[in-house]
Amino acid sequence: MKTAFIYTQKYFAYDYGPSHPLKIERLHLTNELCKAYGLFSLPDSGLIETKPAYESDILRFHTPGYVEVLKKASCGQITGDFSCGLGPGDNPVFAGLWEWSRFHTGASLQCAKLISGGKARIAFNIAGGLHHAAAGHASGFCYINDPVLAIYHFVDKGKRVLYLDIDAHHGDGVQWAFYEDPRVLTASFHQDGRTLFPGTGGLSETGHGEGLGYAVNIPMLPGTDDHVFWNGFKAIVPVLIELFNPDVVVSQLGVDTFMDDPLAALEFTTNGFCRAISYLAEQEVPWVALGGGGYSPSNVARAWTLAWAIMNGVDLSDDLPESMVKPLSAQGHRGKKLRNSEHKSQWREQCLMHMQKCQRYLEKNVFPKIV
Repeated sequence: MKTAFIYTQKYFAYDYGPSHPLKIERLHLTNELCKAYGLFSLPDSGLIETKPAYESDILRFHTPGYVEVLKKASCGQITGDFSCGLGPGDNPVFAGLWEWSRFHTGASLQCAKLISGGKARIAFNIAGGLHHAAAGHASGFCYINDPVLAIYHFVDKGKRVLYLDIDAHHGDGVQWAFYEDPRVLTASFHQDGRTLFPGTGGLSETGHGEGLGYAVNIPMLPGTDDHVFWNGFKAIVPVLIELFNPDVVVSQLGVDTFMDDPLAALEFTTNGFCRAISYLAEQEVPWVALGGGGYSPSNVARAWTLAWAIMNGVDLSDDLPESMVKPLSAQGHRGKKLRNSEHKSQWREQCLMHMQKCQRYLEKNVFPKIV
């Protein structure tokens, strides 16, 4: 099996609430679009049912006290715990939040085990990528940090891991988990933290102690488009792979970077996103791909369907399957095409100059420290 897609309909027993921007049904829309394109009947590919993570798996990173709070909140014994980040707002208490967390985390661990066991070269968990949670604290819609736990699976086996995050929001929870660990190189392309949650991810956050140089941040200005992103990506990521020589890549593929996402101010389209996915698919390094942000469900479905196709070497028709036109339209998609048209931001030159400044900083201050 070359590729594996981890998924279950059991995700939809859980709901953050009607007014919350994270809609779990976006995963169903992605699954249906992949199915409509015939992407689950490909040779050398497997569709695998999600298995929930064990509590012992989660305790590899998260504290016992925090896990107990999540379990109590999940079954209604408590309505919130502000010391653990739970309550009205980003991280609501809802029925089954512990079970939901076990499912999306279990899928990421399944991906890691398939890769480390040599049973797949690429494994994709669209429900994963919840990268903000800390060891004892929920943050940014994230209760359990499944990327951290997937990375620990490899680290515990003596592997070097490149964590690559292209979500609009800085991958802070993963960065801080490995900030002093040279076995994990974290690299995050995100909207500048001076303009967006969580407010971190500046150029000068480069690691500490033995991990100095192993945290790489590329804070992008609002208005950054595909052209600017790809210029930075192709100048930075190949260098990181060459210098660090990872045994495995774990990536977070959030699409809240897209120009009409309601929670960020970047201006990506499917074009820039697919260039990055194509680059990763062409590498020989085993790859765990995780979902992440994306608050326009139609963007999520189109982007992650394209990603899954690219992982399998399939060039999809740009004409949407007729059965999916109405479901995507109901989620805000205009027209009958899978891909976006090319887009040029009015801020391109300013954003490009900033990206080049970031590149120069990394070349001088960070790249020389990676061994």
